[in-house]
Amino acid sequence: MPASNPQTSLPWWRFPLMWLVVGLPATVVVAGLYTAWIAMHGTDSVVEEDYYRKGIEINRTLADKSLLPAQKGRNHAMTPAEDVPAHGSAKQ
Repeated sequence: MPASNPQTSLPWWRFPLMWLVVGLPATVVVAGLYTAWIAMHGTDSVVEEDYYRKGIEINRTLADKSLLPAQKGRNHAMTPAEDVPAHGSAKQ
């Protein structure tokens, strides 16, 4: 039996789901290109030019057990304060 009232199809931009299917990936592509542009044009400068020397000086001035460098502090977390080795005597 033929339909007496055939439906006319709407253009693709009239469907909200189509905007999600096209719009969300397009937004991600634009955001990715913008992020790439930021990465290409941004500066990657060192905060301090003599960071290594300053780091060594900090390690030399640490005298408190709670301020030990990570390697020594982790290895001696439960060691009594009088038994903690000096800063310069640990093997690297």
